[in-house]
Amino acid sequence: MLGLFKKKQKEEVVSAPLTGKVIPLSEVPDPVFAQKMMGDGLAIIPTEGVLVSPVDGKIIQVFPTKHAVGILSNFGAEILMHIGLETVGMNGEGFEAFVKEGDTVKVGQKLMTFDLDLINEKATSTVTPVIITNGEQIEIVSKDENQEVQAGNQIVMTLEKK
Repeated sequence: MLGLFKKKQKEEVVSAPLTGKVIPLSEVPDPVFAQKMMGDGLAIIPTEGVLVSPVDGKIIQVFPTKHAVGILSNFGAEILMHIGLETVGMNGEGFEAFVKEGDTVKVGQKLMTFDLDLINEKATSTVTPVIITNGEQIEIVSKDENQEVQAGNQIVMTLEKK
């Protein structure tokens, strides 16, 4: 009889949206992210130019310049992934989106590709903040920083509702 009654989800895990090295937000060379002005989270220094969904949910924003994507997870977390720093000025050059606003996505689904060499050449950094933007409702209960991760395969954060 187990499984007939669905328990209310108490927490959500966030998988790595990129392959690379996870670093604390405080190490991001941009005060908006480092001082958590947009919310708490972590950052990843990508080694591959593919962004995948870290959760099951719905795309709530794809920036016109394709440098950032927002997802509302089925759990209720709003997650912003900002590819690189000062990449808005690239006006979408080197970025390709595979989703649009309103799309439903699954963990590991490809959202975006980007040219790491071009970002290194034209922007400040490839460091990609992964931010929980609705921290008044969602709390990060654990973060796995300072590790190498594979996109879609490894848990980088665990979230709970406040």
